[in-house]
Formats: sequence, structure tokens, C-alpha cells
Amino acid sequence: MTAVLQQVLADLAAEGERLEQVVAGLDDDGWRTPTPASGWDVATQVAHLAWTDGAALAAATDKDAWDALVLGAIADPEGFVDEQALALARTADLVDRWRDGRAALHAALGAYPQGQRMPWFGPPMSAASMATARLMETWAHSLDVHEGLGVPVVDTDRIRHVAHLGVRTRDFAFGVHGLEPPAEAFRIDLVSPSEAVWSWGPEDAAQTLTGSAGDFCRLVTQRVHRADTDLVAGGPDVERWLDVAQAFAGRPGEGRAPR
Repeated sequence: MTAVLQQVLADLAAEGERLEQVVAGLDDDGWRTPTPASGWDVATQVAHLAWTDGAALAAATDKDAWDALVLGAIADPEGFVDEQALALARTADLVDRWRDGRAALHAALGAYPQGQRMPWFGPPMSAASMATARLMETWAHSLDVHEGLGVPVVDTDRIRHVAHLGVRTRDFAFGVHGLEPPAEAFRIDLVSPSEAVWSWGPEDAAQTLTGSAGDFCRLVTQRVHRADTDLVAGGPDVERWLDVAQAFAGRPGEGRAPR
């Protein structure tokens, strides 16, 4: 296992454990608490994570199970994943199944052959990329659960993985919105929760982005409206990027309304 994969897996585990501490003691009413995602309660958020972790595990370990998931998604591309999550949300042992699935996925990604890529609903992924994607989604859905339950969230430097994914998916975000990606790289400087500066791109880039890493990560996971961030765009292409940014695969989401 590479040092990068080891770190991402450790941070993914920490994000899962933090969310589990928030939901493990909930009663039935707590599980049915609405979250900012329209139509999704706390149980649906956790069930979505549990189901997607299971899909990632199948992609890494079980070709037949993965092929069955693909066929289901092809048959119902708009509703398959949500329907699976809603069904899982009704199970009494949701937390146990989610916990066991996280552990199994951690082991599978840690043992995945270096240099190989596993299938996914988008482009094939390395183990490190899959772990990063799972961390991004775990963190983003955790924000929804925390907000729904009124539990404060304290950002940690674990969000660096989310920020890195947000930067890497710049061209994808333009493309999924039918736009031509900019030819030039941006300079991006984000202030981390520990007040370090995380940077990407050439120092002499003509267009720049500055602001807090927490706001950037919320923007690329569509957990905040751009108007409610401290992000500062230096250039027209960066301005356009902040309007379409998304670090997740699939069609563009509806985003969040300004506060």
C-alpha cells in the first residue's frame, strides 16, 4: 500500500467514525429528521453512503455483483441509486451494515493491486482515487446530517482530499455543463482549517482563486451557494468555474439556494 493510499484510507475512516458518532444513538424520530437535501432524511443520507460503499466494494472485489449493479443503473439511470438507498434506509440494522461495509471497503482498497484500476459509473479508478471519492461523499453527506440535526461541524485538514478532487475535476465540471474547459491552468490558494495555505497551479498563472478551503470544498460538493462563500475569483474563467464546479460524477445537481 502506498503512503498516499494509507493516508486517504485513514482519513476516510475518521470521517466515517465522526458521522457514526452523530447518528448511532438516534431514535426513530431522529433518523427521520429532514436534511437540506430535498426529500432526504438522516436515514436516507446514511443509507446512500452505505449503498455506495457496497457498490465500491463490488467494483473492487466481485465482478458479477458489479455487473448486476451496472445493469440496474442502465435500466433506470435516473432513479436506481436513490431507490436502492431508500430501501436500505428502512432496515433496522442500517448502522451495523454501514459500519461493516466501511471496514470491508477499507480492507479491499488497501489490498487492491497497485497500478490497476477498478470499474466505476464514471471513468475507472485507482484504489487511491476511489478512497478519495468515498471520503468526499462521506464528508459532504455528513454535512447534511449535521445540519439537519443541528450539530455543529468543525472542519479538519482531512478536507484537503476534497479540495484536491475539486481542483482535479475542473475540466470535468466545465464539460458536464456543455462548456469548453479553459486552456490555461489556474493558480489556486486556499487557507486550510489549520491556517496553512494549500496551493495548486503555476504561481504566474493569469487567473487565480483564493479563499478558505472549507468554502471551496462545500462549493464543489454543492453544499453551499457561491454567494455564501469567501471565494475570490481573479479572472473570467475562474468566475465561470465557480458557477459550475462539482467534484462528483454524474449530471449537475441543483445546488443550494443562497442564504
